[in-house]
Amino acid sequence: MTQASTATTSVELTDEQTSSLKTLTIMGYLEGTSFLLLLGIAMPLKYMMGIPEGVKYIGMAHGLLFIAYIVILMGTANKVKMPLWAMPSGVIASILPFGPFVFDALLKKSLKNS
Repeated sequence: MTQASTATTSVELTDEQTSSLKTLTIMGYLEGTSFLLLLGIAMPLKYMMGIPEGVKYIGMAHGLLFIAYIVILMGTANKVKMPLWAMPSGVIASILPFGPFVFDALLKKSLKNS
């Protein structure tokens, strides 16, 4: 890190905390993408064209990714000093389209400014 960026950031994250945040980001992107695929492709295929297989497989994958995202969110909240709003916001974001993407950006901005 440069001296200027160190001066603006008052809290330095350990390697374990950084790794947890990366894992949360990746899982959030996977979960958010699976939700968008479910809503944008699988559901229209099922209800407009009568092809239910997409919902079966994408829905199952999304369910597993959703559970993994919540578990990783709890683990990351335990390792990283997250703001009080982060845990409930992360859960709410996971049930909204594009929510995990917005949550990730807001969390990173909040941690950078703290």
